[in-house]
Amino acid sequence: MGKKEKSPARQALSRLLPPLGQRIVKTAVAVFLCLLYYWLRGYRGMNMNTEAGITAIICMQPYLHDTRDFAVSRLTGTLIGSFWGLLLLLVLLAAPELENHLFLVYTMMGLGVLASLYTAVLLRRADASGLAAIVFLCIVIAFPEIEEPLRQAGDRIFGVLLGTGVAIGVNTFRLPRSKNREAVFFVRARDLAPDRFSQIPSSALYRLNYLSQDGARICLMSEHAPAFFTLQMSQTVFSVPLVVMGGAAIYDLNEQTYLYTENIRPQDSRRMREYLDRMGLSYFIYTVHSHRTCIFHSGDMREEERVIYNRMKRSPYRDYLDEGDFPPEEIVYLKVIGTDQETARWLATLQSFLHSRHLRGVIRREAGTSGISALYIYSARVSVKLAENKVMELLRKEDPKLQPVEVFLDRPYQSEHDAMQLLHRLGNLYEPLRLPWKKEQKAEE
Repeated sequence: MGKKEKSPARQALSRLLPPLGQRIVKTAVAVFLCLLYYWLRGYRGMNMNTEAGITAIICMQPYLHDTRDFAVSRLTGTLIGSFWGLLLLLVLLAAPELENHLFLVYTMMGLGVLASLYTAVLLRRADASGLAAIVFLCIVIAFPEIEEPLRQAGDRIFGVLLGTGVAIGVNTFRLPRSKNREAVFFVRARDLAPDRFSQIPSSALYRLNYLSQDGARICLMSEHAPAFFTLQMSQTVFSVPLVVMGGAAIYDLNEQTYLYTENIRPQDSRRMREYLDRMGLSYFIYTVHSHRTCIFHSGDMREEERVIYNRMKRSPYRDYLDEGDFPPEEIVYLKVIGTDQETARWLATLQSFLHSRHLRGVIRREAGTSGISALYIYSARVSVKLAENKVMELLRKEDPKLQPVEVFLDRPYQSEHDAMQLLHRLGNLYEPLRLPWKKEQKAEE
């Protein structure tokens, strides 16, 4: 029996309340342990030391090696800032008459900030420079109302050591988690890299490979042919086929074979090509033959097309054929390239014809160009949702309980951080915390 569907209210609640991340829980535990230590030492109220807790919050990262890197940076910055702060306080305390010349004191503080920043750079720890300056300022800013400067600097260093130690210790401990083996995660390629000419960050590829090898079913989706994935993921093994060509095809990256294509009907493609020829337009014809993406060109190539053509033909995973015949039943889509204004005008002109021939037009900007777009013409049946359903049909032949889960960015991709945040969220969905009340809830269902 398949998994019971969630009610609309529970689905809405799930969207509003995302799964409780492991990092959140571990950060709260680390801060609690730091506060507990100082409470047992007799600290209360305004005297409570927060340095360790703040350090634990900063150092706690999704992965242990990142926590160690942040810990080293935090400790380095604290040591540098404490050294210069303590040195300046000793100078100021040795010359008490400076209390009457605060302009000179603040000038010295400014120079101390400069020294802290520059020392971090000299030590090849530029990532710790800002923190070094902050620690320095926190130590000296209260002058002349400062007692026992050595103890103040020592307490700050000890607090950082305590916070980093607790953060690493807590992050090493693995909270109980259960793996969601019944989910198929659908991820868009454009949420991992800005366009097909860009590299997916190596950190994201590593995380994808790790999750896939651990058993997560991940289906990557792209508007383009499989060459984007073939070029970048030759070392990655996926247990789920890819959705490519904007939903017009399903591709097995491991076997490098097409499992499904939604081709344009021969009579529709013939009429469509005749219509484009009458309009005086040249275009690319994308076909799938013997599990290879074969691309033909019809008409005189315009300058906008040649720019894209010369760039795309460099790939060894795309077969651009200048001559030759092809079976009309193998056409997956047609592609017409022009300026943004031209493609919008062409789509408006073709709209009624497309509808009458059971076709659909989509405009997409061409990556790496300015003001150039492409009009893609598919069968009207083509859609990403239909392709998702096809993938699920294939997978449910082996496991009927599988359920689709879409993991998308809420905004356009901007940096490597977005890709890692997306995969971190996917990891939490694949391996959520195993909490007692979740067990009870599952038993009730």
